[in-house]
Amino acid sequence: MADDADLISAAAGARSRSHVPYSGFAMGAAVLTDTGEVLLGAVVENVSLGLAMCAERVALFSTVATDAGTPVALALVAPRTDGKLTHPCGACLQVALELGGPGLRIVVADPDGTSETSDVATLLPAGPHKPSR
Repeated sequence: MADDADLISAAAGARSRSHVPYSGFAMGAAVLTDTGEVLLGAVVENVSLGLAMCAERVALFSTVATDAGTPVALALVAPRTDGKLTHPCGACLQVALELGGPGLRIVVADPDGTSETSDVATLLPAGPHKPSR
């Protein structure tokens, strides 16, 4: 099964396929599922900003589209934002919570390989939660 270094490497590879003609802010993601599969995502911008898609959601949605299993880890490789490692946005964290749960491991890294590890519950402590049925 892939470890965090493998996921960072996979996300870095996906980053090279980003479509970022407007911002130039290339991001790549890799999701590890409970079945051992790794699915990739790259940010895809559009002139209509609302139609853009973050790398993390591309990768997370792919777990559903390919029936690859439940996400257990998500790695994101992106340039730093204001000198700090870039973390998933609120929308991506909500999708991560929905598909992987509060314990989903989140690994963020910059292109130089500096990384931090957290989880959805820590990054989205008071955010919206999956409704009980």
